[in-house]
Amino acid sequence: MGSPPNAAPTPSPEPAPHPRATPDPAPAPDPAQPRSSAPPAVPVPGTRAGRDGLAALLARPERAVIAIDFDGTLADIVPDPAQARAHPGAAAALGRLAPRLRAAAVITGRPAGVAVALGGVAGVPGLERLVVLGHYGAERWDAATATVRAPAPHPGIAAVQAELPGVLDRSGVWRGTWVETAVETKGGRAIAVHTRRADDPQAAFDRLRAPLAALAERHGLVVEPGRLVLELRPPGMDKGVALADWVRETGATTVLYMGDDLGDLAAFAAVEELRAGGLTGVLVCSGSDEVTELAERADLVVDGPRGVVSLLTALADRLAAS
Repeated sequence: MGSPPNAAPTPSPEPAPHPRATPDPAPAPDPAQPRSSAPPAVPVPGTRAGRDGLAALLARPERAVIAIDFDGTLADIVPDPAQARAHPGAAAALGRLAPRLRAAAVITGRPAGVAVALGGVAGVPGLERLVVLGHYGAERWDAATATVRAPAPHPGIAAVQAELPGVLDRSGVWRGTWVETAVETKGGRAIAVHTRRADDPQAAFDRLRAPLAALAERHGLVVEPGRLVLELRPPGMDKGVALADWVRETGATTVLYMGDDLGDLAAFAAVEELRAGGLTGVLVCSGSDEVTELAERADLVVDGPRGVVSLLTALADRLAAS
């Protein structure tokens, strides 16, 4: 990855922006002035690999695909995951961009049907070919058929669900901790333990990592850490596997992936591996103070879901003008 540019001194007490962050938008044009013939601006990645990927996407969009995480990327993080919704304008912006590309997908740890409902992507103009890969690719929803394909649940999920209350009680973090159970929100395929509403969210998260890892191992599962959430799920399910398989299915030569969380590191690694194999790609981090590791590996950092919508809009505008 390239070195960040040197920042000029500034008297402002606010921290300097991330070296790969999207710059502040230019002032609105004066309607009395003649319009410029220059194409709409698109944020420029801070790495050579990212710039090559963006150039390839803009030059041959019919060979490019885009894949986007849901929570923290298309949707803002909220205290209650059941209340998450796509950021205003996100579905419409993706609907403007997707028809100009080879394919578009949402890749999430949520059940595919839940992500479709919360994201409001069903029936959106331009998203007639959208794919939603839920449970890290274990489930698939296709807009063309409006159906979800899914395998049978792993037997370890039910066993973990039965033992989990005792584990939380012995860990002393039951107060303020809640569980996305298999029946309610994870479709019998995973269990997510959130600590965001605990008295001390980070301390509860740290205290639970070891006992939940042991619980998962006993029942043939793995633990995926996220932003104050620990998800217990079957092995072999991650966003990297889901993304790589989908990219190969589409036959794309360029891939742009957007994510915000530790669970997106596998997808970043998949794009890096695809680039090593000759494809071009862009890694975009939906910025968060809670997860810095993803930003360090990204080609471009944007300002959370709002920045994601701005980037989708900029890409759609640029391709529409070309």
